[in-house]
Amino acid sequence: MTWEEFIANESKKDYYIELHKKVEKAYEANECYPPFKNIFHALSLTKIEDVKVVILGQDPYHEPNQAHGLAFSVECDKLPPSLVNIYKEMATDLNRSFSQNGNLEYLAKQGVLLLNTTLTVTRGMANSHSGYGWNIFTDNIIKMLNEIDRPIVFILWGNPSIRKKELLNNPKHLILTSAHPSPLSAYRGFFGSRPFSKANEFLRKNNLKEIKWIKEDYLND
Repeated sequence: MTWEEFIANESKKDYYIELHKKVEKAYEANECYPPFKNIFHALSLTKIEDVKVVILGQDPYHEPNQAHGLAFSVECDKLPPSLVNIYKEMATDLNRSFSQNGNLEYLAKQGVLLLNTTLTVTRGMANSHSGYGWNIFTDNIIKMLNEIDRPIVFILWGNPSIRKKELLNNPKHLILTSAHPSPLSAYRGFFGSRPFSKANEFLRKNNLKEIKWIKEDYLND
């Protein structure tokens, strides 16, 4: 199955028809993120057959020039606090110092599905589209990936993401959970959780290519 086929199947369902109407209406009435053409950007960059790691976020950044369809990723120079903390943990976990911008497309191209549970948001209004039905759509993505008969790492940060653990019961997969990387919770279990090295250790044990978590390593590969 391709993502195009998956979306086509979902688009026939009642919940998705209503979801699509609500999203179109929101984008017509207000400034919403990510840009409409990038709502499914995470799926366009990481094919189903290439998924090795799923990092589950909540909803897109709600300020201008940030969200572009990948969880935690931004196209602007100013890094959001959650992404700053992700990079801090990455540096500590991998015992490396590095400097890089906020665009995480290089991870998506390696098989890291950067998926938010809600795919759209109105400017300045966090979680404003959380009741639209996106949770059904993204739950169905998680259920479908759970059934794939090969090892996948699921990284769940924060309680809304951790609750998705009940959708995952395939013993071939690895599930890593911790507090969210936001400043409000990062010191409650995100820092020191070492998700990046743990994911690579699992991939290595299963004879899969490790993720180049640091951009310069990816570019020099």
